[in-house]
Amino acid sequence: MYIINENYIQQALEIAVSGGADFAEVYAEYTHNVSMSFLDKKIENVGDNIISGVGIRAFVGTKTVYASTSDTSFDGIMTCARAVASATVAEALIKGSTPSIILRPSVVADIHPIRMNPCDADISRRADILRTACFAAIDTDTRISQVQGGLLGVDHTILVANSEGLLKTDRHIRTRISVNAVASDDSRGASENQTGSCAPGRGMGLEMFENIAPTDIGKHAARQALVNLGADYCKAGQMTVAIENGFGGVIFHEACGHSLEATQVGVGMSEMCGKLGQKIANEKITAIDDGTIPNAWGSVNIDDEGNPTQRNVLIENGVLKKYMIDRLGSRRLGMAMTGNSRRQNYSYEATSRMTNTFIDNGPDKNEDIIASIEYGLYAKEMGGGSVDPLTGAFNFSVREGYMVRNGKICEPVRGASLIGTGSKILMDIDMVGNNLATGQGMCGSSSGSVPTDVGQPLIRVAKITVGGR
Repeated sequence: MYIINENYIQQALEIAVSGGADFAEVYAEYTHNVSMSFLDKKIENVGDNIISGVGIRAFVGTKTVYASTSDTSFDGIMTCARAVASATVAEALIKGSTPSIILRPSVVADIHPIRMNPCDADISRRADILRTACFAAIDTDTRISQVQGGLLGVDHTILVANSEGLLKTDRHIRTRISVNAVASDDSRGASENQTGSCAPGRGMGLEMFENIAPTDIGKHAARQALVNLGADYCKAGQMTVAIENGFGGVIFHEACGHSLEATQVGVGMSEMCGKLGQKIANEKITAIDDGTIPNAWGSVNIDDEGNPTQRNVLIENGVLKKYMIDRLGSRRLGMAMTGNSRRQNYSYEATSRMTNTFIDNGPDKNEDIIASIEYGLYAKEMGGGSVDPLTGAFNFSVREGYMVRNGKICEPVRGASLIGTGSKILMDIDMVGNNLATGQGMCGSSSGSVPTDVGQPLIRVAKITVGGR
């Protein structure tokens, strides 16, 4: 069963290449999203929406033309295809005869089994899960003054076809819950507020809550808010920093991962350009992007150009082995595609993006990492930040941090941030632990916002600039 008629697809492709393009692609999407939010001790909003549309792209060498439409009727799709063909004429050097395209449907193996589709579940069942998580935060302590929460379910079906004859469909289901807690204290005169959060997600249905208890999610958010409420501000300066597992991997994702995407490398806008085969990191670091992990938040069976996802070893024992490459990047770099082409929805042209990206387990014991720090910072959980892929310069907040003295984790601190460059931090990571875990997020780039896992074990950065007071 196809999202759009197979005959429509073939005609659209033939029209798209008629302007002289050497390749054309049709991407169709049908996505069902359900959501609900919690505020002021009650379910506040319930959402249910459909995203449906078609995107058509044509290549002339390393130039592309892209158009999209929400009109999936025959006329709507053909109008979109003609717009692409018309724009391609100006790019094509030679306009030959339009080839006949024969589509060859193929079956996509599903490695992400689902038992309870969140989009089919009763509203009452979803509401019970969200309430349980949020009230667990509220009931943690009287100083928890506000709790917000959200529950999202996504049922995402795509079709990808191209002028080489590829025709594939795939379906992917995701579930994510978030709890944000505010802790308040009026005892010092002026009211003081601090926040905590927890937001796990999986490429699963509601069965994810069989292994992740909603009460634990709420308690985690509340505990973090209370820790920050009682913390003093972190002192600024250069120091040794231990970054914990899970969402700590956001440092590698942002500061280094984006620099390994063909989106940047293919146009010479990355600090990692031309460094394949070179040592770019400490030999203890092996970094991987793996879109094949069953039911992981960032996994898919095929990417948004129809290629199977892969386990790509990006850095092995400190040596740069591979970039993440989409079709356009493959043409620019003369390298094979790696199953990393992604987009938010049909209105975006796909490009190279990360899936589940992490630093693998290393040789060091976690207790030895903390014990080795005479004075420094333990970043238990990282927050958001920003990075420049060209220079690798980054700045990330520490959501929950503690000072380390004489090998012991001591008092909590707040307001800390980590400042540096991707290339330098890769060399300065001198200890890598063995408790690999991942955290979930939404990654924004030129092809929109896509779900990605970040991860690592506990690591030690020998020296990095810590922002604070």
